[in-house]
Amino acid sequence: MSYIDVLKQTQNVMTPGSSACQGCGGELILRRVMQIAGSNSVFAVPPGCMAGAGVDGWNFSNGCTAPIHITLLDNTAAFMSGVSEMYQRRGRTDVNIVAIAGDGATADCGFQSLSGAAERGTKMLYVCYDNEGYMNTGYQRSSTTSLGSSTSTTPAGDAINGKEQHQKYLPLIMAMHNIEYCATASPSNMADLVAKIQKGLDASKRGFAYLHVFSPCPIGWKFAPSMSIEVAKKAVASNMFPLWERENGKLTLSRNPAPITVEEFIRGIGKFKKLSSEELAAIQHMVDTRCLCVLQRSNADYNKRYAKSSPNGEL
Repeated sequence: MSYIDVLKQTQNVMTPGSSACQGCGGELILRRVMQIAGSNSVFAVPPGCMAGAGVDGWNFSNGCTAPIHITLLDNTAAFMSGVSEMYQRRGRTDVNIVAIAGDGATADCGFQSLSGAAERGTKMLYVCYDNEGYMNTGYQRSSTTSLGSSTSTTPAGDAINGKEQHQKYLPLIMAMHNIEYCATASPSNMADLVAKIQKGLDASKRGFAYLHVFSPCPIGWKFAPSMSIEVAKKAVASNMFPLWERENGKLTLSRNPAPITVEEFIRGIGKFKKLSSEELAAIQHMVDTRCLCVLQRSNADYNKRYAKSSPNGEL
């Protein structure tokens, strides 16, 4: 069955209308996750763009039609661990337990509870929509923000060119928890996203499942709203955000035999306007090295480009 048929046969849990910004990737991700999970689900969304724009809807008059909790910024996974345990004790294994959170509530404030739930194998699907920052409060940097990004807390100017640290690569950290299912996805590849949501929901009946979805923000990143999907496509094409999944103990990387450069990816994105040539080269090296790391763990043949990115093809 094609992903279009899947979407046709499932009911939209979010009502029409949203107060999300034009071109918001997070709203698209939230809508698809909730639609595929269905109304026989309990959702949690911590403070962030989607707690207001997606869940409460416009002027509190629309939003989600299934049970949903607005958790604290740092306890989403812990809160849903309790919800999951309650349903398990009542024998309600049919109910989907789903958390949907931004990168701040996932990689920063909420990482302790996230890691704990993953290590315990709590039965839930945790979805992170990663827009690389705290967007609903004016775009402060997070640990997943890319090197060189101009944010309100790392403003590009005379003193610095933007964020001075590389981003934390959370998906691989989560995969190393040896959870039931772990994957990356992008709204630019809807067929892949839908399939991975379905796999994640299925895996959540056996243990902890984690899905990390790229979510470019036109307002914070400073590009035209109409370019959101194109930016997402280029992120995948450049391996800034490679697509892979780990299930049944095996990691599989989606093949990308002819990646574009990071320079091509950042073209037209305003948050990288002050990026120096040295920083651009550092990001490219990080991307190549990280992709090699994923390739090694997927037992795939090395692409010649990545085999040259570190001595002897090793990290």
